Amino acid sequence: MKALLVVDIQNDFLPGGSLAVPESDRIIPVLNRLMERFPLAVATTDWHPKNHASFASNHPGHEIFDEIDLDGVTQKLWPDHCVQGTPGAEFPKELNANPFAAIFRKGSDPKVDSYSGFFDNRRAHQTGLTGYLKGLGVKQLYIAGLAAEICVSFSAADGIEQGFETAIIEDACEALDPESYARKKEELQKEGVRFVQSTELIEELKR
Repeated sequence: MKALLVVDIQNDFLPGGSLAVPESDRIIPVLNRLMERFPLAVATTDWHPKNHASFASNHPGHEIFDEIDLDGVTQKLWPDHCVQGTPGAEFPKELNANPFAAIFRKGSDPKVDSYSGFFDNRRAHQTGLTGYLKGLGVKQLYIAGLAAEICVSFSAADGIEQGFETAIIEDACEALDPESYARKKEELQKEGVRFVQSTELIEELKR
């Protein structure tokens, strides 16, 4: 069984948001087309409390994008984003969220960030995504969303590690830092992650 994992399509990551990924709104029509074709679509969302340790605002003397040691894990400090219950944490109205069979919240522990849709950054706790997908017999996982070099890439690496045949749909992702994404892509290809385009995938799903 094939599943589509849509990562963090939330207002704060879109143009005008507090942590906007450039041109990220262009992928929404692509995602809407893809979701019509997959037998299963699920989503992740950042779901941060206001006192989250990844927010620069909670570290006096530090600036946005500084890196700190957070209990042994390197943490980049971000602007406040996707705070629980705020408009920035919601799906954009342009995204057809109706096909999502489940939504997995991540980053809700104030003491640790969670880039991957599977684990927090210390790998101390799972989101439940692995068990959910395996329980439904999913073998092939296709990942799209934001940002390509961060939450999408971390999710893809864990998808492989958790035993799924994993692919990133490149034209259904957008990067915050394209150079960092290019480096991540090389690493992920070595780990076994495939990179595909939505047009070829839609044709494959028709068959």
